[in-house]
Amino acid sequence: MKIGIAGFSGSGKSTVFQWLTGDAPDHARAQYGQVGNPAVPDPRLDYLSALFNPKKTTQTRMELLDTPGLHPTERKDNPRRLAIMRDAGGLMVVLDGYSGESLTDQLRRFREELLFADLEIVTNRIDKLKDMAKKTKPTKQRELEEAESALLQRVAGVLEKGEGAAAAHLRPDEEKTIRSFQLLTLKPELVFVNIGEDRIAKPLPEELLKVAPTALAAPAKLELELAELSEEDRAAFMADLGLTEFSKDEVLRKIFHGMNQIVFFTVGEDECRAWAIPKGSTAPQGAAQIHTDLEHGFVRAEVVAYEDFKKHGSMKEAKHHGVYRLEGKTYVVHDGDIMHILAST
Repeated sequence: MKIGIAGFSGSGKSTVFQWLTGDAPDHARAQYGQVGNPAVPDPRLDYLSALFNPKKTTQTRMELLDTPGLHPTERKDNPRRLAIMRDAGGLMVVLDGYSGESLTDQLRRFREELLFADLEIVTNRIDKLKDMAKKTKPTKQRELEEAESALLQRVAGVLEKGEGAAAAHLRPDEEKTIRSFQLLTLKPELVFVNIGEDRIAKPLPEELLKVAPTALAAPAKLELELAELSEEDRAAFMADLGLTEFSKDEVLRKIFHGMNQIVFFTVGEDECRAWAIPKGSTAPQGAAQIHTDLEHGFVRAEVVAYEDFKKHGSMKEAKHHGVYRLEGKTYVVHDGDIMHILAST
């Protein structure tokens, strides 16, 4: 899944990108979108790999897209900068936790930029449909264009009120109609506060959490600097700061799940692997991540929840205790399921 890292210039967005991906930011590439692919650490996969001792262990990965920072005052170019993220599946908004500026105000201004950019896309299409309506065409095509125009005017009305497109409460068929516009205010959002060492272990303001309940905070620059020290010096500095571990792995996991993603596992002597799928996916949709043939020929899935497997320690014991199940095409995969797909050839 591609996740756009966005924020105003000076928020430390590129530092956060480097911290999460290990890739040094290239500001020339960032103008068009710089991509990094960090693995998503998962202690459950570590446990399974230690148990099965496979030839290969494969973590799931995210695609993080670093983008040019938005101008806080000169807004003219901001829609172009945001457009780089339109094909992303979600947005990670980086807020500046150093300057003392209200985090809530920063987020409000950023969301206004999203609204402005989406409204520009929608109104341009409405204007084009008005021009198209002047031309003679078959009744069916005219009705489709009129329905699209009415839908877009509804979305535009919501955006003009300062609400995201999601507030239009679109039906699945309506979402499909406007999917090609890749509206930013329809994408899942996760707020990340880039803090200094003086804010470590301090709670985020209640004011921010009211508008971004899942907001995260971590000292990205500090952890980058600590990682460059010798093990002895790093341990000493971390002790002085009251840190017992780095927060990067936990942040990566929270970003992943915050984008409505889950994982299921396949295990065996050849490979133990975590597969990413959107929350709410069915077993055949999960099978498609492994190979499309498994989806087309899906018969059933043998499933055991990770916690049940760990409790009993083996597939044999899981079957003995009745927690190893057979599931059909309508089964909705749960995060941490261990699955074996059975398909016809």
